[in-house]
Amino acid sequence: MTPTLVRQPLPHAGIAPRVDLCARARDWSEIQERMLVPLYEAVYERLEVGSGTRLLGLGCGSGLALLMAASRGAQITGVEGHSPERLALARERLLPETADARARSGTRLVEGAPRDVTGARTAPYGLVTAFEPIGCLAGDSEGLAELLAEAIPLAERGAAVVLAGWGPPERCATSSVLRVAARLADPLRSAGSWRPALRDDLEEVAHRAGLKPDGSGRVSCPFGYPGTGAAVRGLLSTGLFDAAIVATDQAQVEKELTEALHPHQRPDGTVWMPNVFRYLIARVP
Repeated sequence: MTPTLVRQPLPHAGIAPRVDLCARARDWSEIQERMLVPLYEAVYERLEVGSGTRLLGLGCGSGLALLMAASRGAQITGVEGHSPERLALARERLLPETADARARSGTRLVEGAPRDVTGARTAPYGLVTAFEPIGCLAGDSEGLAELLAEAIPLAERGAAVVLAGWGPPERCATSSVLRVAARLADPLRSAGSWRPALRDDLEEVAHRAGLKPDGSGRVSCPFGYPGTGAAVRGLLSTGLFDAAIVATDQAQVEKELTEALHPHQRPDGTVWMPNVFRYLIARVP
Protein backbone atom coordinates (compact mmCIF):
# COMPACT_ATOMS: atom_id res chain seq x y z
CA MET A 1 0.00 0.00 0.00
CA THR A 2 1.68 4.35 0.43
CA PRO A 3 4.13 6.51 -1.31
CA THR A 4 3.89 7.30 1.03
CA LEU A 5 1.03 4.52 1.56
CA VAL A 6 2.04 2.02 -1.09
CA ARG A 7 4.50 1.31 -3.78
CA GLN A 8 3.87 3.70 -6.63
CA PRO A 9 1.13 2.86 -9.16
CA LEU A 10 1.54 -0.15 -11.38
CA PRO A 11 4.92 -1.62 -10.47
CA HIS A 12 3.18 -4.97 -10.23
CA ALA A 13 0.76 -4.92 -13.16
CA GLY A 14 1.90 -5.26 -16.71
CA ILE A 15 -1.19 -3.57 -18.19
CA ALA A 16 -2.54 -0.31 -16.84
CA PRO A 17 -6.31 0.14 -16.58
CA ARG A 18 -7.79 3.10 -18.42
CA VAL A 19 -7.93 5.77 -15.76
CA ASP A 20 -7.50 9.51 -15.55
CA LEU A 21 -4.00 9.60 -14.07
CA CYS A 22 -4.23 13.29 -13.19
CA ALA A 23 -7.48 12.75 -11.28
CA ARG A 24 -6.01 9.73 -9.55
CA ALA A 25 -2.92 11.71 -8.49
CA ARG A 26 -5.20 14.43 -7.15
CA ASP A 27 -7.18 11.85 -5.14
CA TRP A 28 -3.90 10.56 -3.74
CA SER A 29 -2.81 14.06 -2.78
CA GLU A 30 -6.13 15.21 -1.35
CA ILE A 31 -7.43 12.02 0.26
CA GLN A 32 -4.93 9.23 0.80
CA GLU A 33 -1.47 10.69 1.29
CA ARG A 34 -2.28 12.30 4.62
CA MET A 35 -2.99 8.93 6.23
CA LEU A 36 0.72 8.44 6.93
CA VAL A 37 1.31 11.84 8.54
CA PRO A 38 1.76 10.24 12.00
CA LEU A 39 4.53 8.08 10.54
CA TYR A 40 6.35 11.05 9.05
CA GLU A 41 6.03 13.01 12.27
CA ALA A 42 7.33 10.15 14.42
CA VAL A 43 10.38 9.65 12.21
CA TYR A 44 11.23 13.34 11.96
CA GLU A 45 10.84 13.81 15.69
CA ARG A 46 13.03 10.81 16.52
CA LEU A 47 15.77 11.87 14.09
CA GLU A 48 15.50 15.55 15.08
CA VAL A 49 15.04 16.73 11.51
CA GLY A 50 15.74 20.43 11.29
CA SER A 51 17.77 23.18 9.65
CA GLY A 52 20.92 21.07 9.56
CA THR A 53 19.28 18.16 7.73
CA ARG A 54 19.88 17.35 4.07
CA LEU A 55 17.11 14.92 3.14
CA LEU A 56 16.69 12.72 0.06
CA GLY A 57 13.16 11.40 -0.32
CA LEU A 58 12.75 8.32 -2.51
CA GLY A 59 9.37 7.84 -4.20
CA CYS A 60 8.35 11.30 -3.00
CA GLY A 61 4.98 11.24 -4.75
CA SER A 62 3.06 14.48 -4.33
CA GLY A 63 5.47 15.67 -1.67
CA LEU A 64 3.62 15.84 1.64
CA ALA A 65 6.43 14.18 3.62
CA LEU A 66 8.94 16.54 2.01
CA LEU A 67 6.77 19.54 2.81
CA MET A 68 6.70 18.51 6.47
CA ALA A 69 10.50 18.18 6.53
CA ALA A 70 10.91 21.54 4.81
CA SER A 71 8.66 23.15 7.42
CA ARG A 72 11.22 22.00 9.99
CA GLY A 73 13.98 23.75 8.07
CA ALA A 74 15.45 20.77 6.23
CA GLN A 75 16.95 21.06 2.76
CA ILE A 76 15.04 18.56 0.66
CA THR A 77 15.46 16.64 -2.56
CA GLY A 78 12.66 14.42 -3.82
CA VAL A 79 12.91 11.69 -6.44
CA GLU A 80 9.85 10.25 -8.20
CA GLY A 81 10.16 7.71 -10.97
CA HIS A 82 6.68 6.24 -11.39
CA SER A 83 4.11 9.04 -11.39
CA PRO A 84 4.85 12.34 -13.16
CA GLU A 85 1.31 13.37 -12.25
CA ARG A 86 2.09 13.13 -8.54
CA LEU A 87 5.41 14.88 -9.04
CA ALA A 88 3.62 17.77 -10.74
CA LEU A 89 1.53 18.18 -7.58
CA ALA A 90 4.69 18.09 -5.47
CA ARG A 91 6.07 20.95 -7.55
CA GLU A 92 2.90 22.94 -6.92
CA ARG A 93 3.36 22.41 -3.19
CA LEU A 94 7.10 22.87 -2.87
CA LEU A 95 8.12 25.06 -5.81
CA PRO A 96 5.22 27.44 -6.36
CA GLU A 97 5.87 30.23 -8.82
CA THR A 98 5.13 32.80 -6.12
CA ALA A 99 7.77 31.44 -3.74
CA ASP A 100 10.80 33.53 -2.93
CA ALA A 101 13.85 32.32 -4.89
CA ARG A 102 15.90 32.06 -1.72
CA ALA A 103 13.27 29.85 -0.09
CA ARG A 104 13.29 27.58 -3.15
CA SER A 105 17.06 27.31 -3.49
CA GLY A 106 17.38 24.34 -1.16
CA THR A 107 14.57 22.32 -2.72
CA ARG A 108 14.97 19.93 -5.65
CA LEU A 109 12.40 17.63 -7.25
CA VAL A 110 13.69 15.13 -9.76
CA GLU A 111 11.74 12.89 -12.09
CA GLY A 112 13.56 9.60 -12.49
CA ALA A 113 15.90 7.65 -10.20
CA PRO A 114 18.45 8.60 -7.52
CA ARG A 115 21.22 8.50 -10.12
CA ASP A 116 19.55 11.50 -11.77
CA VAL A 117 20.29 13.57 -8.66
CA THR A 118 24.05 13.14 -8.83
CA GLY A 119 24.92 15.89 -11.30
CA ALA A 120 23.80 18.86 -9.24
CA ARG A 121 24.60 17.44 -5.82
CA THR A 122 26.64 19.82 -3.64
CA ALA A 123 26.93 17.79 -0.44
CA PRO A 124 26.08 14.27 0.73
CA TYR A 125 22.71 13.60 2.33
CA GLY A 126 22.39 12.93 6.04
CA LEU A 127 18.93 11.34 5.79
CA VAL A 128 17.34 9.15 3.14
CA THR A 129 13.66 8.26 3.44
CA ALA A 130 11.68 5.57 1.66
CA PHE A 131 8.22 6.10 3.13
CA GLU A 132 6.29 3.91 0.67
CA PRO A 133 5.40 0.98 2.95
CA ILE A 134 6.23 -2.55 1.90
CA GLY A 135 4.55 -5.70 3.11
CA CYS A 136 1.22 -5.85 1.30
CA LEU A 137 2.23 -7.24 -2.11
CA ALA A 138 4.42 -10.22 -2.89
CA GLY A 139 7.75 -8.91 -4.10
CA ASP A 140 6.99 -5.28 -3.29
CA SER A 141 10.44 -4.80 -1.74
CA GLU A 142 12.33 -5.55 -4.95
CA GLY A 143 12.03 -2.06 -6.41
CA LEU A 144 12.98 -0.58 -3.06
CA ALA A 145 16.25 -2.51 -3.00
CA GLU A 146 17.14 -1.06 -6.41
CA LEU A 147 16.37 2.49 -5.25
CA LEU A 148 18.54 2.06 -2.17
CA ALA A 149 21.43 0.74 -4.23
CA GLU A 150 21.43 4.00 -6.19
CA ALA A 151 20.74 6.27 -3.23
CA ILE A 152 23.29 5.02 -0.70
CA PRO A 153 26.32 6.42 -2.59
CA LEU A 154 24.70 9.86 -2.32
CA ALA A 155 24.57 9.68 1.49
CA GLU A 156 27.29 10.45 3.99
CA ARG A 157 28.81 7.80 6.20
CA GLY A 158 26.54 7.12 9.17
CA ALA A 159 23.52 8.71 7.45
CA ALA A 160 20.12 7.43 8.52
CA VAL A 161 18.05 5.52 5.99
CA VAL A 162 14.38 5.11 6.92
CA LEU A 163 12.30 2.24 5.57
CA ALA A 164 8.57 1.78 6.20
CA GLY A 165 6.25 -1.20 6.20
CA TRP A 166 2.84 -2.44 7.19
CA GLY A 167 2.37 -3.82 10.67
CA PRO A 168 0.88 -7.24 11.51
CA PRO A 169 -2.40 -7.87 9.64
CA GLU A 170 -4.24 -8.32 12.93
CA ARG A 171 -3.31 -4.71 13.75
CA CYS A 172 -4.24 -3.38 10.29
CA ALA A 173 -7.96 -3.21 9.54
CA THR A 174 -7.24 -2.28 5.91
CA SER A 175 -5.74 -5.74 5.31
CA SER A 176 -9.23 -7.19 4.85
CA VAL A 177 -9.98 -4.60 2.17
CA LEU A 178 -6.75 -5.33 0.31
CA ARG A 179 -7.72 -8.97 0.01
CA VAL A 180 -10.53 -7.86 -2.29
CA ALA A 181 -7.94 -6.68 -4.81
CA ALA A 182 -6.08 -9.99 -4.67
CA ARG A 183 -9.26 -12.04 -5.07
CA LEU A 184 -10.57 -10.06 -8.04
CA ALA A 185 -7.18 -10.11 -9.72
CA ASP A 186 -6.81 -13.88 -9.34
CA PRO A 187 -5.74 -14.41 -13.00
CA LEU A 188 -2.95 -11.88 -12.41
CA ARG A 189 -1.94 -12.95 -8.92
CA SER A 190 1.57 -13.79 -10.08
CA ALA A 191 1.96 -10.11 -10.96
CA GLY A 192 1.44 -9.03 -7.36
CA SER A 193 -0.86 -10.70 -4.83
CA TRP A 194 -1.67 -9.61 -1.30
CA ARG A 195 0.40 -11.11 1.45
CA PRO A 196 0.66 -10.31 5.16
CA ALA A 197 3.63 -8.29 6.33
CA LEU A 198 6.39 -10.36 7.90
CA ARG A 199 8.23 -9.36 11.04
CA ASP A 200 11.67 -9.01 9.43
CA ASP A 201 10.68 -7.53 6.04
CA LEU A 202 12.42 -4.22 6.64
CA GLU A 203 15.52 -5.78 8.19
CA GLU A 204 15.94 -8.08 5.20
CA VAL A 205 15.84 -5.14 2.80
CA ALA A 206 18.35 -3.24 4.91
CA HIS A 207 20.75 -6.18 5.05
CA ARG A 208 20.53 -6.72 1.29
CA ALA A 209 21.41 -3.07 0.80
CA GLY A 210 24.40 -3.32 3.10
CA LEU A 211 22.82 -1.12 5.79
CA LYS A 212 23.09 -1.60 9.55
CA PRO A 213 19.76 -1.53 11.45
CA ASP A 214 19.81 1.05 14.24
CA GLY A 215 16.37 1.10 15.77
CA SER A 216 12.72 0.81 14.80
CA GLY A 217 9.28 1.87 15.88
CA ARG A 218 5.57 1.38 15.36
CA VAL A 219 3.09 4.14 14.67
CA SER A 220 -0.70 4.17 14.63
CA CYS A 221 -1.92 5.42 11.25
CA PRO A 222 -5.70 5.05 11.04
CA PHE A 223 -7.34 5.51 7.67
CA GLY A 224 -10.28 7.86 8.11
CA TYR A 225 -12.64 9.10 5.39
CA PRO A 226 -15.74 11.33 5.42
CA GLY A 227 -17.69 8.66 3.56
CA THR A 228 -17.51 5.49 1.49
CA GLY A 229 -17.12 7.39 -1.77
CA ALA A 230 -14.00 9.17 -0.53
CA ALA A 231 -12.64 5.90 0.85
CA VAL A 232 -13.05 4.16 -2.51
CA ARG A 233 -11.38 7.03 -4.36
CA GLY A 234 -8.54 7.17 -1.88
CA LEU A 235 -7.83 3.45 -1.96
CA LEU A 236 -8.06 3.28 -5.76
CA SER A 237 -5.53 6.12 -5.96
CA THR A 238 -2.88 3.84 -4.43
CA GLY A 239 -2.72 1.70 -7.58
CA LEU A 240 -3.12 -1.52 -5.58
CA PHE A 241 -6.44 -2.29 -7.24
CA ASP A 242 -5.26 -1.80 -10.82
CA ALA A 243 -4.66 -5.48 -11.48
CA ALA A 244 -8.21 -6.19 -10.27
CA ILE A 245 -9.60 -3.51 -12.60
CA VAL A 246 -7.77 -5.06 -15.53
CA ALA A 247 -9.04 -8.54 -14.62
CA THR A 248 -12.67 -7.38 -14.17
CA ASP A 249 -13.68 -3.74 -14.62
CA GLN A 250 -13.72 -0.60 -12.51
CA ALA A 251 -17.41 -0.79 -11.69
CA GLN A 252 -17.02 -4.31 -10.29
CA VAL A 253 -13.99 -3.31 -8.23
CA GLU A 254 -15.75 -0.24 -6.83
CA LYS A 255 -18.81 -2.34 -5.94
CA GLU A 256 -16.85 -4.99 -4.07
CA LEU A 257 -14.58 -2.43 -2.45
CA THR A 258 -17.64 -0.59 -1.15
CA GLU A 259 -18.97 -3.85 0.31
CA ALA A 260 -15.62 -4.60 1.96
CA LEU A 261 -15.65 -1.15 3.57
CA HIS A 262 -19.12 -1.61 5.05
CA PRO A 263 -17.91 -3.18 8.35
CA HIS A 264 -15.70 -0.14 8.88
CA GLN A 265 -18.46 2.42 8.34
CA ARG A 266 -19.67 4.28 11.41
CA PRO A 267 -23.28 5.30 12.11
CA ASP A 268 -22.50 8.86 10.94
CA GLY A 269 -21.34 7.54 7.54
CA THR A 270 -17.62 8.03 8.10
CA VAL A 271 -15.19 5.18 7.45
CA TRP A 272 -12.54 4.35 10.04
CA MET A 273 -9.85 1.66 9.78
CA PRO A 274 -7.18 1.49 12.50
CA ASN A 275 -3.75 0.48 11.20
CA VAL A 276 -0.23 0.17 12.57
CA PHE A 277 2.83 0.88 10.45
CA ARG A 278 6.42 0.07 11.28
CA TYR A 279 9.58 1.98 10.43
CA LEU A 280 13.21 0.92 10.53
CA ILE A 281 16.17 3.25 10.90
CA ALA A 282 19.34 1.88 9.31
CA ARG A 283 22.76 3.44 8.92
CA VAL A 284 25.08 3.80 5.95
CA PRO A 285 28.39 2.08 6.81
